[in-house]
Amino acid sequence: MTQARKPRRFSSTEHLASEAVAAYVDGELRMPAYLRAADHLSECPECAAEVEAQQQARKALRGAGEMSMPHSLLGLLSQIPSCAGEDRPSHTKRTFMSAVADVRRRRR
Repeated sequence: MTQARKPRRFSSTEHLASEAVAAYVDGELRMPAYLRAADHLSECPECAAEVEAQQQARKALRGAGEMSMPHSLLGLLSQIPSCAGEDRPSHTKRTFMSAVADVRRRRR
């Protein structure tokens, strides 16, 4: 009689990272990493469930129609400074401060 194999327990650091799960599903792992991930997945139902969820999400995204955005939103987004450290022009600060002042006046 054959005994059922007891599932192995993994510590939190032994599980596949979310980036590794996505790369596995997308076929972006190199062969050694792919084989390690496949070996882990064969013994870890928790990570196997993550891979299944990622596969379902990938399938849903591929089946979704093309997304579009209103031209007004595109215009607003194009006005965002391109560099995080870029200073806002002083007129933007004045405009913001005058808008805050208007809101305060309306509340009175």
